Amino acid sequence: MTSQMQNQEPPAAGSAPVNDRSAFGFDVGTRMETGGRTGVIHTPHGDIRTPAFIPVGTKATVKAVKPDDVRDLGAQAVLANAYHLYLQPGPDLVDEAGGLAEFMAWHGPTFTDSGGFQVMSLGSGFKKVISMETPDEQNDDAVAAGKERRANVDDDGVTFKSHLDGSFHRFTPEVSMQVQHQLGADIIFAFDELTTLVNTRGYQEESLERTRLWAERCVAEHQRLTEERAHRPYQALFGVLQGAQYEDLRRKAARDLGAMDFDGFGIGGALEKENLGTIVRWVCEELPENKPRHLLGISEPDDLFTAIEAGADTFDCVSPSRVARNAAIYTRDGRYNLTGAKYRRDFSPLDPECDCYTCQNYSRAYLRHLYKAKEMLFSTLCTIHNEYFVLDLVDRIRASIEDGTFSEVKAEVLGRYYAKK
Repeated sequence: MTSQMQNQEPPAAGSAPVNDRSAFGFDVGTRMETGGRTGVIHTPHGDIRTPAFIPVGTKATVKAVKPDDVRDLGAQAVLANAYHLYLQPGPDLVDEAGGLAEFMAWHGPTFTDSGGFQVMSLGSGFKKVISMETPDEQNDDAVAAGKERRANVDDDGVTFKSHLDGSFHRFTPEVSMQVQHQLGADIIFAFDELTTLVNTRGYQEESLERTRLWAERCVAEHQRLTEERAHRPYQALFGVLQGAQYEDLRRKAARDLGAMDFDGFGIGGALEKENLGTIVRWVCEELPENKPRHLLGISEPDDLFTAIEAGADTFDCVSPSRVARNAAIYTRDGRYNLTGAKYRRDFSPLDPECDCYTCQNYSRAYLRHLYKAKEMLFSTLCTIHNEYFVLDLVDRIRASIEDGTFSEVKAEVLGRYYAKK
């Protein structure tokens, strides 16, 4: 399989002292008038050319795909989840193994999120995702209406019930930092409180202040652990910006956290799809120009163009692999479901224009057979295709910024992807 972007090799041993903060940095490249840009994030385990899509390996694996194959797809880094790895197998075990990259044999840059999303989403009784639809009426109690609440938030942290065995645990900013330091990712995130669009304006304000105070505690604990764990490579800490759909709250969060000693920033929280670009622009106008910005949880083509144009540098999302396992296939002409009867004798590839391993070797008919037969190989081959689609698209977007054809590429890609059938 081929890709426009190959993963950078880790720096040679001895190129920088262990735990040297100078091993992390960000260089801005080509700038767009809209705020979009290219750049390079430097980490102890290699460089990341931005904009970049970061595949999600929730439990230290991109489901169904070997790390070497993820690298061959063009992935420059992977993101794992602190909540899940904390529960199983435990951060102490990952630390003993030499950190996340060594544990999963990735040998490239890694991210871990703080665990805040899963603590709040699973704790609120929601499962895979939290609905970000705007309700007719906002009500803080409605967030968990009809659901089993597994998490309770206070000013010090969150007490939550494991979705695995029902045991109780507590995350505070300090615990999240301790867990993520043991996991050893190159880029880690401050612990924040996730809200939804169901929450009232008053609660959003209260939560934003709580997240600000937690951010200060994360910075202090991160600095303490960095000094204590001088034998490990430096880990960059990103602050997470909340504020829902409110411009004043989003800008305040960006100014408050932008003044703290963070290495970069994550843009998270509740937002409506139609306001994505506007919210990214608000925060990017307030944030330091010389630090990277990671948008949590997007992978749809229109969202990628919108976020990049507004100034986001990196993104992660579980969607490409998750929908692949359910037979939803990305193509240049839109998404389709492979379970349809019309594909039973269709011997063409998933996408005739795709260069991925799956499309170069297998037919729709064969892959549909695997799905119907419940063969594990189906998940592997379709995940390879979907991840390649998103990674290749972001590579094309990066190249279009550099050569000045962003608008043309955007119009061509989106016009074709979202054309009415």
